[in-house]
Amino acid sequence: MRSVEKVTSLGMGMLSGALAASMFKQVWKLVSGDDDAPDADDLDRGWTEVLVAAAVQGAIFGLVKAAVHRAGAQTFRHGTPGD
Repeated sequence: MRSVEKVTSLGMGMLSGALAASMFKQVWKLVSGDDDAPDADDLDRGWTEVLVAAAVQGAIFGLVKAAVHRAGAQTFRHGTPGD
């Protein structure tokens, strides 16, 4: 991997994390009506709420990460001379 690709990949990873966090916050607010998702150590929240929040957060982060990395891979493949 070239250094330009490494730097771009790092930046895209940071961007995808920020995008996923923002998306999760909006989805959680829409679904639960609560501004803050529960943390695993939040003893005022039930097991179900904590585990559902973690599952939704993981799904969103995985989806965004895959989409961003896939777009980056296609961009670099199409930008390479000889393809």
